[in-house]
Amino acid sequence: MTQISQFGEKSDRRYDLIVWDWDGTIMDSTPTIVDCIQQACRDLGFKEPDDALASSVIGLGIADSLRRAVPWIEPVHFPKLTDRFRYHYLAKDHELDLFTGIRELLEKLRADQYLLGVATGKSRVGLDRSLKHHQIGHLFHETRTADESFSKPHPGMLLELSDATQVPTRRMLMVGDTTHDLDMAANAGVDAIAVTYGAHPPDTLKTSKSLAHVDDVAQLSQWLKQNL
Repeated sequence: MTQISQFGEKSDRRYDLIVWDWDGTIMDSTPTIVDCIQQACRDLGFKEPDDALASSVIGLGIADSLRRAVPWIEPVHFPKLTDRFRYHYLAKDHELDLFTGIRELLEKLRADQYLLGVATGKSRVGLDRSLKHHQIGHLFHETRTADESFSKPHPGMLLELSDATQVPTRRMLMVGDTTHDLDMAANAGVDAIAVTYGAHPPDTLKTSKSLAHVDDVAQLSQWLKQNL
């Protein structure tokens, strides 16, 4: 597919569909999610996870996240813990913002006629609320959430996005901030790029397959300019 691109001169595109994780990649929500997990535990009198453990589960569906973040809690208590997490998160959700430069990058990619998608551990209700609040829903062609597909690192969300857009996995790129994102991409046969400004630190991200690591949105934009 040869087109004129804002990212460069006339060239053969490497990717047609760019899929984005949400929390920690598009939205600066990692500290808030960590705090809400810890607050939910305190509400119910449970031992709370430290910051590293709580942030390590970001990107998974809420059920998987809490099971991994507080494995010492009996399963019977998880519904109440989930309710308390949602209570605290909803109280702060409207205060969260996109990473600086992300909106402009997404708008540029969309204007350049790349297909954009989202694969997130958020619920459908949560993602739709955030898309509406930040007024960027129109930028994405297809989105998938953990409560309507499989949770990461299962490849289901990416395979469904491939089917919905009719873009083969070899022409898709995943952008994410956790090993859950990178492993999902590997399981789907999709290339991935890791951003280090989100939930997982660089040393952790290096344990999973990716084409590159970028430290901020400016570096991400430059990488895309050179490699799309």
